[in-house]
Amino acid sequence: MIKLDAKIPQGPLADKWNNYKSSLKLVSPANKKKLDVIVVGSGLSGSSSASTLGELGYNVKVFCFQDSPRRAHSVAAQGGINAAKNYKNDGDSIYRLFYDMIKGGDFRAREANVYRASEVSVLTIDHFAAMGVPLARDYGGGLETRSFGGVQVSRTFYAKGQTGQQCLLGTYSSLNRQIAKGNVKMYSRRDMLDLVMVDGKARGIITRNLLTGEIERHSAHAVVLATGGYGTVFYLSTLALGSNSSAAWAAHKKGALFANPSFIQIHPTSIPVLNDYQSKLTLMSESLRNDGRVWVPKKQAEKRNPNDIPEDERDYYLERRYPAFGNLVPRDVASRAAKERCDAGYGVGETGLSVYLDFKDAIKKQGEKVIEDKYGNLFEMYRKITGINPYKEPMRIYPAGHYTMGGLWVDYNLMTTIPGLYSVGESNFSDHGANRLGASSLMQCSGDGYFILPYTIGDYLADEIRTPRFATDTPEFDDAEKQVRDRINRVMAIKGKQSVTSFHKRLGKILWDHCGMVRSEKGLLKAIDMLNDLEDEFWEDVMVPGTADEYNQELEKALRVADFFEVGRLMCYDALDRNESCGAHFREEYQTPQGEAQRNDAEFAFVSAYEYSGNKERPALHKEPLVFENVELKERSYK
Repeated sequence: MIKLDAKIPQGPLADKWNNYKSSLKLVSPANKKKLDVIVVGSGLSGSSSASTLGELGYNVKVFCFQDSPRRAHSVAAQGGINAAKNYKNDGDSIYRLFYDMIKGGDFRAREANVYRASEVSVLTIDHFAAMGVPLARDYGGGLETRSFGGVQVSRTFYAKGQTGQQCLLGTYSSLNRQIAKGNVKMYSRRDMLDLVMVDGKARGIITRNLLTGEIERHSAHAVVLATGGYGTVFYLSTLALGSNSSAAWAAHKKGALFANPSFIQIHPTSIPVLNDYQSKLTLMSESLRNDGRVWVPKKQAEKRNPNDIPEDERDYYLERRYPAFGNLVPRDVASRAAKERCDAGYGVGETGLSVYLDFKDAIKKQGEKVIEDKYGNLFEMYRKITGINPYKEPMRIYPAGHYTMGGLWVDYNLMTTIPGLYSVGESNFSDHGANRLGASSLMQCSGDGYFILPYTIGDYLADEIRTPRFATDTPEFDDAEKQVRDRINRVMAIKGKQSVTSFHKRLGKILWDHCGMVRSEKGLLKAIDMLNDLEDEFWEDVMVPGTADEYNQELEKALRVADFFEVGRLMCYDALDRNESCGAHFREEYQTPQGEAQRNDAEFAFVSAYEYSGNKERPALHKEPLVFENVELKERSYK
């Protein structure tokens, strides 16, 4: 019987983490050399975890499916990273950041975890500055900040429109330092396919060498998953094509509960779909809403050039509906508002599925050079993709699948329900509730890796110093490798006629239509039936060319899409279970007369954590009650 214990420390909210750190068990420097830690994933959370654990003296093995950690999807985080430094003297504080995250997540996150993330944010930004990350500076040389959606202060540090890339390069340099010192060993072009457990604890992984097809075994005293989210379940998303859920899903199959799977963020400022052949969407950073104004024509099906539409015929609908926050409302609110305008016939472009993001007023007031200094690379990227110069004509944007708030359930230590298995960054569920506040992704990923996991994993490893290193020629590794090979052989033996991508496209459309921006009981039940039928068709008629013992990207995709069928089904079941609207989870049946999300705190103030069912039936649900002692539960309003 699984019992959820979040292990939240007692005491005042502001003192929990510091007091807890003082009570954790320690591992001496001499004993750390006896302990092995596997880190799967080398993005911001993985590289920060691996480099810090290596610096502490543990033997670390880090795995990534790219050729280099520099290609991790963290590079795509454009807009910035939050930290409660209050450099602008505008009233910001650790508590204010904590409250904005709790409110932004529609009161569906743990108070203790969110406060800790806010607390370590001030350390994180100092760490990046000390590492030489080229964050923007003001005229006097101090670090510059800007605002992001869902807040009324300026706390987002940035490096033009490439903050994630610059932070990852800094973290990658610290990782390389530990690799050079021999504390960390890097395994690139490896795909984790299964978790190995010995006596109920995570003790290793099974990987496939993506260049040779070789199946490999790796053991350790603890395993850390830093594998990102599952937003590519929609097929078209802002994520890198390689982003997937398979490592986390393999852990889920072994007993790690999966939490809040239906909480998937839709980002409001993506470049709209241009044709039927593209395989991903491109994000235009939320930072653009600092200076860009969102609008649609007041006339339906307007075909005039946007520059020819006078001011009195424009509907700046975010400013109209949410005067207190205007264009800087949170992502879920902005996304649904764009969808509502387009569904009502006011959308622009050939498909009518886009709205304008206009910089005319900002350029007139600040000058084109100032706007270029802030957002130049984003403007250039938009121009290259669309052929439109955004300095002269408004951008067109529309919501797209983006970040996943759901993920593996973890306690306060970032440990899953499997002892010795940790989950950090986007791969866990813990800090964002039903909607992620913009610029808190880089904050959480790096905070987890640099300033939280190194403390909490030591508490676990302190009891493992007498445990000898694990051999990989054991029945547990034999069994795990056999399961992996059997699954690969099953996929390769189908020899059907339809490509993996064709199944992924259809899978993604089912989920986008019925478990995307808007959900309903009828649509979710229909989606589950459609997913079941499509999954059956996949296992009967998918075509995977080549062989398993060679470089075979179609095999990689097939294994991931097979997992996505199960992930998508769990998303739908979770959305069905939660009879309320909150954050990114918007059920049509539960909305206010004004069309806003209508929460049900009396019945749904909990974390949904699911066991793996192994079949198409509704999985067992476990509930972690959310207790709010420091904030008042009330309707989330940005008006």
